[in-house]
Amino acid sequence: MAQRVDALTQRMGRTARAAADGVGPVLTIMSREMRDTLRDWRIVVPIVVLVTIFPVLANFVASSGVGFLSRYGGDLIAERLFPFLMLVVGFFPSTFSLVIALETFVGEKERRSLEPLLATPLSDVQLYLGKLLAATVPPVLASYLGMVVYTLMLGLVVGWWPDLSLFILAMALSTIESVVMVAGAVIVSSQSTSVRAANLVASFIIVPMALLLQAEASLLLFANYDALWLIGLGLLIVATLLVRLGVRVFSREQLLGREIDELDLKAGLSTLWGALWPRRGLVHLYRREIPRLIRGLKMELLVTVLVVGAGGLLIGMWAVHHWPLPVEIFNLEPMTDPTALESLMDQSGLLPSFSTGAVFLNNVRALLLAGVLGLLSLGTLALLLLLIPVALIAYIGMQIGQLGISPWLFLAVTVLPHGIIELPAAIVATAQAMRMGDVILQPPDEGGGVLGIVREAGHFIKVLALIVAPLLLIAAWVEVHVTPRLLVWFMNRL
Repeated sequence: MAQRVDALTQRMGRTARAAADGVGPVLTIMSREMRDTLRDWRIVVPIVVLVTIFPVLANFVASSGVGFLSRYGGDLIAERLFPFLMLVVGFFPSTFSLVIALETFVGEKERRSLEPLLATPLSDVQLYLGKLLAATVPPVLASYLGMVVYTLMLGLVVGWWPDLSLFILAMALSTIESVVMVAGAVIVSSQSTSVRAANLVASFIIVPMALLLQAEASLLLFANYDALWLIGLGLLIVATLLVRLGVRVFSREQLLGREIDELDLKAGLSTLWGALWPRRGLVHLYRREIPRLIRGLKMELLVTVLVVGAGGLLIGMWAVHHWPLPVEIFNLEPMTDPTALESLMDQSGLLPSFSTGAVFLNNVRALLLAGVLGLLSLGTLALLLLLIPVALIAYIGMQIGQLGISPWLFLAVTVLPHGIIELPAAIVATAQAMRMGDVILQPPDEGGGVLGIVREAGHFIKVLALIVAPLLLIAAWVEVHVTPRLLVWFMNRL
């Protein structure tokens, strides 16, 4: 027994020493990069200005807002404005993490200071993590300082002090958002050949984060802090995936070997044509090419099903708990008469007319928008566009249960007939939209880069035209001509 304990102790000691030996070089790289960053006045001065001036400006806006809204009885709105401004104060310094992160690799390459660093015996993982931490720590500390200054000034001037849980939530969101932006920007920096190109691609990072800040503002207006914690958890998962992806795709040989990314229109058109056009006719297309294309989307399909299915159900349950609808709002009388039901659908304003063509065009337009949003957001917004209707269906189904009607039977009648055709088609299109968005993060020699985006865009059009569109047309016909009749039959049997 004593020998086993000694062996276990020695093994744990060796593991601890190995971990320390691996972390040491990472911290060395981090300290070196932070010293270089703090020497650059073009980075330090804007951060200092934001940390010192922006909290004062936010405090002025908050104080003015209290005085203005108090005259009209809007004290509650003013109080909800305070935590939002605290998030904004923490967000702006963290945006400078993009500048620092984009300089990590490609900036040093342009300054000819990267070769000596890459010649060191550091592993690719140690080098990448050291650069990642160096780009994250200064902006995060600046965000913390800005939020502390804003909170102190607001408390002394207005007398409002945030709860400890709210303050921790704001700091956690600021930290995780910085890590997400830095992780994405470092990947961009390691895969770019010039700072100019990296700055252009970085817009695909800052735009989704700015939209996310607006979503957080709406949740703060309703004091929905639980949803903000869920957003933080989701961002943490995204940050973990980005860091793991960055470690996988980073290679010092490729970083030194690429000098410039040329825009080859001929290669781009050839890649697009090869992805679009059937190689051996329609029979081979449907028997070989399409199945092989869908098999290549296994990971994207799994993520889409999990996020849309589980996420939609959880969001629906959460919405029912926080915003339950009164029973009186449900008028089931028109659902017992086919003419009244058709008139109700036409008057809903959701579609120009409740017809097969209108439903089909609306669904195709939504999936095309998912493709564009997926390309602009590394695939994340494509998931969100499909998640929203699934969450609404779950929300309405749970509300129907309050009327004494089985929600499962109700959904089986109103959603299942066309949904069993429409939902798989939408999942396939969304998965391909995700692939089109995140392929830019892969190295060009592994099928990524600009040509990878062109190829996946061709696959997206092919999937949409040859698989998704025919299924959506059938589903639209069923939704218009079959689902209403089933609903009327079901309601008349209650």
